[in-house]
Amino acid sequence: MLLVLVGGCALYAGWARFAHAQGASAMTLALGAPALYLGIFAGITAVWFTLAWIYRTPRPAHARLDLLQSARLFLFEWWTLLGSGLRMGFAWWFMREPAPRAATAPVLLIHGVLCNAGVWLGMRGWLRARGLHPIYTMSLTPPLASIDTFADQLAQKIDSILAQTGARKVSLVAHSMGGLVARAYLRRHDASRVARLVTIGTPHEGSVLAWLFPGRSLKQMRPGSEWLRELNAAPLPPVPVVSIWSWHDSMVAPQTSAHLPGARNVMLKGVGHNALLRDRGVAELVAQALGEPSLPVNALGELRERDLLR
Repeated sequence: MLLVLVGGCALYAGWARFAHAQGASAMTLALGAPALYLGIFAGITAVWFTLAWIYRTPRPAHARLDLLQSARLFLFEWWTLLGSGLRMGFAWWFMREPAPRAATAPVLLIHGVLCNAGVWLGMRGWLRARGLHPIYTMSLTPPLASIDTFADQLAQKIDSILAQTGARKVSLVAHSMGGLVARAYLRRHDASRVARLVTIGTPHEGSVLAWLFPGRSLKQMRPGSEWLRELNAAPLPPVPVVSIWSWHDSMVAPQTSAHLPGARNVMLKGVGHNALLRDRGVAELVAQALGEPSLPVNALGELRERDLLR
C-alpha cells in the first residue's frame, strides 16, 4: 500500500511537471492533487453504495434513513476510506507488537480482504482505553490466498500469543473476511484456545460484491460457494460468538448475510462497511462483548438492537 501511495504521487508529479511545461497553472496543478485524491475515493464509495443498494436486503421501517442520515452514512464511509491508505501503508510503524509479558486476556484483531493490520489503528486505541490489553494484530498474506491458508496463519499467531503471554485462551475480534478466517480456524484447529469471537460486518453467507474481484478468498466469499456451504453446514463451536453488522453495510450485500444463526447478533443502522472500524459506538459494543464473562455460549436470540448514527 505504501508503494501504491508513493507511486501514485510520483505519477501525478511527473504528469504535473509535463502539464506545467505545456502552460498549465502551477496553482491549478497543486490544488488538483488533493482534489483528485478526494474524487477517486468519493467515486469508489459511490460505486460500493450503489451496488450494495441494488442487492440490498429489504429494510424494516425502523432501519430506514432520512436524507440527512444518508448523507452522514456516505460521508463517514468516504472519510474512513480516505485515511485507509495511510493507515495501511504505515501499518509497519503504527501497529507494533506488544512486548512479551504475562497476561490472562489477550485480544487478537483480524482484518478483512485486501487490507492489513493498519485498519485497526483507531479501534485498537479505543479498546486499550477501555482497559483491554494486550492487543495484537496480524497481516494476512498473500492478499488473495485461500481463507484456509489464512486460518493456518491465524493458528500460528494464536500459538505465538499464548506462548508470549502464558494465557490459556485469546479473544478474537474480526472484521469482514477476518470473521470467516476465524471461523475456519475454529473448524480446522483447536477451538479450546479461543475465549470468544466477535465478528464485525462479516459476510457469513457471502457478498455479491465478491464477484467483482479475482482471487481464491474472493471466490470463497461469493454467495452459494461450496466453501461457504461447508462452513455453514457445520455447527458453531462451543465458543461465545457475537456478530455486529449494519443494515447499511456498503460491501456486504445482501446485508443480512452478516447475520450469523446461533450467535448473538447486534444490528446497527447508518454505518458503512469500513466505517464500522472507525465508529466509537461499535468499539463500545466490542469492548462490552469482550468484557462480558457471563455471555452464553452461542446463545440463540438477539441482543437489543442498537441504532448508531455516527
